[in-house]
Amino acid sequence: MTGETMHIPLMTIMPWTSPGKWSGKPSTTSQPEIAGDAPRRPHPTVVGFSYETIQYLLGGSIRGSYYTLNDNIINGRIRGVAGVVGCNNCRTTHDSSHLTLIKELIKNDVIVLSTGCSAMAAGKYGLLSPEAAKFCGPGLAEICETVGIPPVLHMGSCVDNSRILMAATACVKAGGLGTDISDLPAAGAAPEWMSEKAIAIGQYFVASGVYTLFGVTWPTTGSEILTDYLFKGIEEELGGKWDFEADPELMAKKMIAHIDLKRKALGIDKARERVLFDMDMRREMAAAAAEQ
Repeated sequence: MTGETMHIPLMTIMPWTSPGKWSGKPSTTSQPEIAGDAPRRPHPTVVGFSYETIQYLLGGSIRGSYYTLNDNIINGRIRGVAGVVGCNNCRTTHDSSHLTLIKELIKNDVIVLSTGCSAMAAGKYGLLSPEAAKFCGPGLAEICETVGIPPVLHMGSCVDNSRILMAATACVKAGGLGTDISDLPAAGAAPEWMSEKAIAIGQYFVASGVYTLFGVTWPTTGSEILTDYLFKGIEEELGGKWDFEADPELMAKKMIAHIDLKRKALGIDKARERVLFDMDMRREMAAAAAEQ
C-alpha cells in the first residue's frame, strides 16, 4: 500500500541442546526445563513487534488503534503493561530473574513488552509464542488467544527500548488512560542489569514518567540523600521514579502494586457492568455533548 510500511513479526525456532550448545538443528530431547539451565527443547518464537505492528494487530491497516488495548485495560482483562528489559548479570543465575519476573507478571494479567537479553530469555523458555497463554491469568490469556499474540512481545534489541515508550505514548494518545505516560498503569524493570548504559536508558524512562526498577545491586546506596531523591523526590518533578529490588518475585509485587495504584487513580480499579448503547442512548449522549 502506498505510503504505508507493513511490519510483520517473524517466527523462528531456537534449537539448543544441553548444556547450552548450539546444535544447528532442533533438539529432540523432552527433559523438563530448569530456569538458569540451558533450554531442553526448541521453541517457536514470534518476534519483531514495533509499536506500528501492535497497532496493526489491534485492528488492521485501516482500523488499527491502541484504543483496543486501552479498552481491555479499562475493562480489566489486561491489568497493566510492563517493560522488562536489560542484560544478564554474572551475579545471578543466568536468565532466572528475567523468567521469574515475567512469569509472575503475565500470571497476574500484565502484558510484557521486552527487548534484548530479557526477550532472548523469554524466547528460550517458550514465552514468545501465543501458546504461552497457558502461563497467563484468565484475562490476558483471553486476549492472547483472541488476537493470536504472545503475552510477551519482543520489541527488538537492547537499544530499541524507545519503542516501548512509543507504544506507551500511543496508549496515551488513544485516550481513556490519562493524559501523560505517568498516568498509565505501567512499570518498567531491568532485573539483571550490568552496564552504565542501562542506567542511562533507565533515567530516560524515569524522565518520561515510568516507575522503573533495577535488580542485583544499586549504585547510590552510599548516599541516603541521593537515593531518597531518586526513589521518591524525583517523581514530583518528572512523574516517574527509580526503585531497587533484588528479589524478582518482590519486584513483580512492587510493579503490580504500582499498576493497581494507577488503576485506582484512573477510576478503573473496580469491575463495571458492560452496557450496550442503543440509538436513543447515543442521541442523548450527542445532545448532552452539544450543550457543553
